[in-house]
Amino acid sequence: MSLMQSIRENAQRLSKCIVLPEGTEERTLKAADFVLKENIARIILIGNKAEIEQKSHQFGLQFIRNARIIDPQNNPDKEKLATLLFEIRKSKGISMEEAMQLTEDPLYLATLLIKTGEADGEVAGAMNATGNVLRPAFQIVKTLPGISVVSGAFFMIFKDNPYVPGNILVFADCAVHPDPTASELAEIAVSTALTAMSIAGIEPRVAMLSFSTRGSAKHVLCDKVVEATRIAREKAPWLQIDGELQADAAIVESVGMHKAPGSQIAGKANVLVFPSLESGNIAYKLVQRLAGAEAIGPVLQGMAAPINDLSRGCSVSDIVNLIAITATQASGESK
Repeated sequence: MSLMQSIRENAQRLSKCIVLPEGTEERTLKAADFVLKENIARIILIGNKAEIEQKSHQFGLQFIRNARIIDPQNNPDKEKLATLLFEIRKSKGISMEEAMQLTEDPLYLATLLIKTGEADGEVAGAMNATGNVLRPAFQIVKTLPGISVVSGAFFMIFKDNPYVPGNILVFADCAVHPDPTASELAEIAVSTALTAMSIAGIEPRVAMLSFSTRGSAKHVLCDKVVEATRIAREKAPWLQIDGELQADAAIVESVGMHKAPGSQIAGKANVLVFPSLESGNIAYKLVQRLAGAEAIGPVLQGMAAPINDLSRGCSVSDIVNLIAITATQASGESK
């Protein structure tokens, strides 16, 4: 069974509710129809009800009728949600009038539904830039306790690669935070390990990557990775983690034994934490294109409830997969 098949089946058992703020967008509607047909999740669509029904008829969608539809312009709970938003943001200077206006924004409305517990997670981004998706998430849902930074992980799926036992590697951060500090890098490492466990069910063996292995090079950039490893061990003493390690020392057993003798991670890593967004993003794209690996993600991690961002070039299948992943995340996250 493939990873995505397993995730979809797990989501079916969980029966979580996912809100889709881009409820009138064609790919989103088609994905929602498939998700409802396969019972992958319960769905809330945000958008004009008449427009959603018209497009559902146009596209031949049969299961949208099982979705809950909320029109942000005619929402009977608007005042209640605006009051909640005002209480959350009043210290930042928001007025009640501004809060009322923002509850008509589908992205703000979606996060408020998560905050009230009416939805377990959100998937958006088919029509909106990442910044627009994340802004209300940071303001309303916020991050998990002890986590200050949101990051993006990719599941890299290989076919019979000798360096990848189980055919899965998890890469992070490849999507969000350009230049993390040592403390932030440690948080990314812990978050990614938890993501690997909750989504793929694998026991994480985390390698903190650098251009140095065990002091083979001296530079402040290597020092940051060494310090991040120390902090991560303090934050999560249960975590199997080592660094700094070069990429070959992390995944090739013969190299790991030579460069980092005695390491429990070297040559056996299945979670690779990159020292910067630049290196992580470049690496996942190279591996995807040159090694033919399937890249599933980004899976956003660190939020107090799962909110995931799509590429605006996403396919219907991409949206379905991310809904299933978000539902799986929701089983282990707290609001």
